[in-house]
Amino acid sequence: MPTGDFSGLALGRPGCKPASPIAASEVPATSSDAEAWGLLFGVPKAGPELKIAWRMTGSGELHTTATSPKGTVVAPAWGPEAHGGSNWDRPGDEWGTGWVFDEPGCWRIHLARDSGSADVWLDVPA
Repeated sequence: MPTGDFSGLALGRPGCKPASPIAASEVPATSSDAEAWGLLFGVPKAGPELKIAWRMTGSGELHTTATSPKGTVVAPAWGPEAHGGSNWDRPGDEWGTGWVFDEPGCWRIHLARDSGSADVWLDVPA
């Protein structure tokens, strides 16, 4: 599976200033103590469900939440579900999640394991 080229691109920051970059359907997470990547199965858009697979280093189960542009914290529509095998070449363990972004704007997805946490900021259009 191809991986995105992120050379020279800034990682995501609060308020989508900037939003996390997306290339070849991948999005790198911002973290100081782990490495995490998302693989998007579609384009982020307000309304329809978006499947995102995650790979993250560290130990323990993956816990995820998303914070809406208005500050509401939501759980994924489903998951995280552990994946046993994959041809996606990024470090860490893999899980699948489903998300419904019910409004446009900057969404923060927070990923946490027993060791390590990371964030992705998605600018979700209407």
